[in-house]
Amino acid sequence: MAKPAPKASEQKMAAIVSLCKRRGFIFQSSEIYGGLNGCWDYGPLGVELKRNIKDAWWRDTVLRRNDIVGVDCSILMNPKVWEASGHVTSFTDPMIDCTQCKGRFRADHIQNNQCPTCGSKDKFTEARQFNLMFKTFVGAMEDSTSQVYLRPETCQGIFANFKNIVDTSRVKVPFGIAQIGKAFRNEINPRNFTFRSREFEQMEMEFFCHPDDAPKWYEYWKQARFEWYVKYGIKKENLVLREHEKNELAHYAAGCADIEYEFPFGVSELEGIANRTDYDLKQHTEHSKKDLSYFDEQRKARYFPYVIEPSAGADRGTLAFLIGAYHEEKDGDETRTVLRFHPALAPIKFAVLPLVNKDGMPELAEKIFSDLRLKWNGYFDDKGAIGRRYRRQDEAGTPFCLTIDGESLTGHSVTVRERDSMKQERVPIAELEKHLAKFLTW
Repeated sequence: MAKPAPKASEQKMAAIVSLCKRRGFIFQSSEIYGGLNGCWDYGPLGVELKRNIKDAWWRDTVLRRNDIVGVDCSILMNPKVWEASGHVTSFTDPMIDCTQCKGRFRADHIQNNQCPTCGSKDKFTEARQFNLMFKTFVGAMEDSTSQVYLRPETCQGIFANFKNIVDTSRVKVPFGIAQIGKAFRNEINPRNFTFRSREFEQMEMEFFCHPDDAPKWYEYWKQARFEWYVKYGIKKENLVLREHEKNELAHYAAGCADIEYEFPFGVSELEGIANRTDYDLKQHTEHSKKDLSYFDEQRKARYFPYVIEPSAGADRGTLAFLIGAYHEEKDGDETRTVLRFHPALAPIKFAVLPLVNKDGMPELAEKIFSDLRLKWNGYFDDKGAIGRRYRRQDEAGTPFCLTIDGESLTGHSVTVRERDSMKQERVPIAELEKHLAKFLTW
């Protein structure tokens, strides 16, 4: 029997994964040794894309505001941090083993009729709680006294440093502390390319406010974070701002909403915005015996601030922006693959292409490339037919291609080709930086 044709969404996802490997966006980690499930490496284009996304987040969250500061906390922390946060006892998944195929599955997945491939429905062990934190050891001894964890989230470093930030940075409530960094979770079933991984990067901000103001700031950050994705090119119709039902909330949360994106594999979470109340600062005060309350000079009162937490995945964001940018379109008899990144996110901002490698064109092209690269990341390509070089840059998502031809030497101008429309215009070489800056400055 012939296999059914794959769905359009599956075909698109397969095409994107193929493009990521072919063009150097994302590789399987340690691929030459068979890889490691749930771990990924970013290649030359991928690392620039992800860095641009993190830079855009940091620029908009920290640098363009006067009420948010940044930190970069250690991945390894005193294990008492994770006792206070509840991760040691409650950061678990219920796991069961199939006695027939020996596979291990989450109990709730089996209950939702996601059965193992062997077809068993009733040959399972009793459910056991499986902690998702990675364990390691510090120092020379490998015993319980030297056991520590790779952090499963970045926010606890912020809470542990709350008093340090208040004492040293002259911040006043309401204010935020932002961080971008790696986190690690021993996922049983990593899946959907980079969407669910064991090693991932978070872009998190904890916004501390008076308890009475928490509902207002919760609404503010939900809308601000939703609009951020739209600003950088995600279509609004592919996003959902979903408020959690009460039975979904963590026991300490007064509210939580997910910004979800319509991935080819289904609508799934990009970012969560939570009202964590004053739970975290109170927990760390209790366990550390250090007072993390805040004295409000305006109110002349001491209290534990509430926390509004927008928590975004840098890897999930990168995948969403890749998917949103990916387009295939007919160009004559050929299919053009193009990544329509927002210019702020594009890994390469411009490419310089000498039409032929003679008559002084390469030398002029090299000079233009060197000058412009002082300002933006660029690419120099002098191999192959000009049409093929355009296609290569379309696949990389490069907004502008600058072609140096015979007229460039006599008329001191170049052809500037715009990626999405493929329109071309002549621009004087002396005006190039100013012309590109109109589109590449944000």
